[in-house]
Amino acid sequence: MTHVLLKRKTMKKTFMMPVVCSLLAASMMLSGCSAVSNGDNAVGETSKPTEIKSIGLMVQDMSNPFFSAMDREAKVQAKKIGATLNVQDAQLDLTTQDNQISAFIEQGVDLIIVSAVDESGLKPAIERARAAGIIVVAVDTPAKGADAIVMTDGVQAGELSCEYLANQLGGKGNILIVDGTPIQTITDRIKGCKMAIEKYPDIKVVGQQASKNDRATGLSVTTDMLTANKDVQGIFGMNDPSALGAALAVEQAGRSDQIIVTGVDGSPEGVDELKRAGSPFVGMSTQNPAEMVRQAIKFAQQVVDGETPEETTILIPSEMITRENVDEYKGW
Repeated sequence: MTHVLLKRKTMKKTFMMPVVCSLLAASMMLSGCSAVSNGDNAVGETSKPTEIKSIGLMVQDMSNPFFSAMDREAKVQAKKIGATLNVQDAQLDLTTQDNQISAFIEQGVDLIIVSAVDESGLKPAIERARAAGIIVVAVDTPAKGADAIVMTDGVQAGELSCEYLANQLGGKGNILIVDGTPIQTITDRIKGCKMAIEKYPDIKVVGQQASKNDRATGLSVTTDMLTANKDVQGIFGMNDPSALGAALAVEQAGRSDQIIVTGVDGSPEGVDELKRAGSPFVGMSTQNPAEMVRQAIKFAQQVVDGETPEETTILIPSEMITRENVDEYKGW
């Protein structure tokens, strides 16, 4: 009798094994499907929206007029297509931007337009957004993982500014470069500047230091370089704030009649400085923040319309603004 009972238990155990395994497999499949549906798995990315009904705009620092211009244009474009707009200011903090993307995912926005504080650091958050079916377009600076990038042709902008600087110097002299944070938009401008300078064997770069992309550090690093290099005729600032800081350093050194300065941005402050009599600031190549927003929304619209955009890196041309043509410049 004991032998029979043991045999029955063994048979029961053997019979149950396939059932248990089947249940486990089904459970794993369901678990996998759940991971896909909540956007945790980029492989199972949720389908893109069929229309743009809500937009999240993320800027680095709203105190910068560049991003204020983006904000204004985003309001115009959102109204034009009947979409709601939520604008978030990261105040130059990566963790804040990560949290903002998480909030946009929870809200279920259709499009995120982001000027990333960190090109690589925001990638996991961007991937979460795309896995949730959100279109993500990086503007002004690249962001890894984005569907597309819209930015100024930085190499062209740097080349234009330094070509003008070299021409104003008559093709000879010593110049300083006020560099900035090591992101692609800035390194491209420096690259373009040096490409222009290479055409002039009698122009030499005698100093190069990085600012923090603002006027205060543009002033301080230029002051240091002018102290170390007495024989200087020109300065290139990789953005308008740093260039305007450099111009102030030149004035404080009492050398406004000896040194000229150019920048990159086309900012309202740059326009005012070009119009100010006696300023050493003589020119700036432009960026167009409003056009960046327009191109970002245009790209997203193509996606929701079922089209495959030809370009995923969209470069906006730059132009040179000087004292001669500043009155015709539309600005930001």
